[in-house]
Amino acid sequence: MSVPDGLRVAVAGGGWAGCAAAVELARQGCRVTLFEAARTLGGRARGVEVRGLALDNGQHILLGAYRESLRLMKRVGVDEKAAFLRLPVQMRYPNVAAGGAGMDFAAPRLPAPLHLALALFRAKGLARADKLALARFNSAGRWMGWQLDHDCTVTELLERFDQTDRLVRLLWRPLCIAALNTVPERASANVFLAVLRDSLGASRRAASDMLLPRLPMGALFPEPAGAWLEGQGHAVHLGVKVAAIARDGDNWLVQTGGDALPERFDAVVLATPAPVSAALLAPLPDAAELAGQLDALTHEPIATCYLQYAPGTRLDLPFYALLDDPEANRWGQFVFDRAQLDPAQDGLLAVVVSAAGEAANLPREQLAAAIATQLAQDFGRPELGAPAWTQLINEKRATFSCTPQLMRPGNITPLPGLVLAGDYTAGDYPATLETAVRSGQAAATAIRAYGALPREKRSLSHAHGDASSDSVR
Repeated sequence: MSVPDGLRVAVAGGGWAGCAAAVELARQGCRVTLFEAARTLGGRARGVEVRGLALDNGQHILLGAYRESLRLMKRVGVDEKAAFLRLPVQMRYPNVAAGGAGMDFAAPRLPAPLHLALALFRAKGLARADKLALARFNSAGRWMGWQLDHDCTVTELLERFDQTDRLVRLLWRPLCIAALNTVPERASANVFLAVLRDSLGASRRAASDMLLPRLPMGALFPEPAGAWLEGQGHAVHLGVKVAAIARDGDNWLVQTGGDALPERFDAVVLATPAPVSAALLAPLPDAAELAGQLDALTHEPIATCYLQYAPGTRLDLPFYALLDDPEANRWGQFVFDRAQLDPAQDGLLAVVVSAAGEAANLPREQLAAAIATQLAQDFGRPELGAPAWTQLINEKRATFSCTPQLMRPGNITPLPGLVLAGDYTAGDYPATLETAVRSGQAAATAIRAYGALPREKRSLSHAHGDASSDSVR
């Protein structure tokens, strides 16, 4: 049964989840109105202008396993080859060949799992014991289906499978922090295993590829999605904040700021950040428990430091891993040569600090200076210690804290015709762009099921679980 033509749906929030929900709803024949409080689409993966350069509020890496994100990008007209630099999975530190600390692990373009086997055989900076421990972990992960019966921390998982200290330091810890934005001592082992399952453990080598954006984050999906929606006759309102929502009979009233009159819709997708959604839900009957669950989520920051050097300054590779050590004032975890992604950003490097709670408490100038010193030391290039200028961007609530056995809300709410979309909703993955996209798709599926019900049954649909699965898969 299809959704009745013209089902009116409001989508509050123009991040990746909201844009994904809006595109899927439009494809289903709904009449979509997308509201975004900011002047641009993108949410927490958005563009900023710094000294005349179009930068992102954070440097991202996508994975080849992000099939739904890539599919929706293609649907709204984004050319993957133009949008990304696709590289085989790798973890490469500076100056390993010259005896520097770290390792050099890079997979060739061979079918899985041969690509990982050969990468492990060729890896520099790992002892025989490290390589055997990694091989055992990979075999054990496949054997247990990349899932534990009882969740624990990533640190406990690695100890259980006898991973060496060096392997934890050079591979597992940085991968965990990069993927979950939560330190291994507090991060969920099952969520980490799910990421490994769909990347390193996937049957297709391409799933483990690393995709480095050549385009600003907004141009990868949100902005083309907005243009696609408008081209299909749907409404996209920028700079318009949803201030309140209320049930009115079989409909929903959406109140925006100012003196605007409430607009009437058949259904609403709340794709705003968890704290904003909690505030919108709190006044509604039967939504207090859900609002409390959203408010209870804790968050982790991510800091990105941009450093501008003289034109022609280059790294040998598009990106490197860095050894962080906060006690030694070393904060950077990955560095990206932006000129190898966008020639207009000549001499610009971007350094990422994930799970950046400690770093975020430092004065901006102090943190940027420490990162520049770290680059100069690691690459053996004194000029990297003296950038022409730096810009530090700290996203304070970049992701939720991905802890063991965390109860994440489903897409469906107790209120008929109202669903959630966001990277914090229930699912196997941590707070990634792919999670946001899948959540938006799941929200659209729930609206489809709700809209297909006879009108007299809609008020009971969520209470009796008739709409859709409440988790992201």
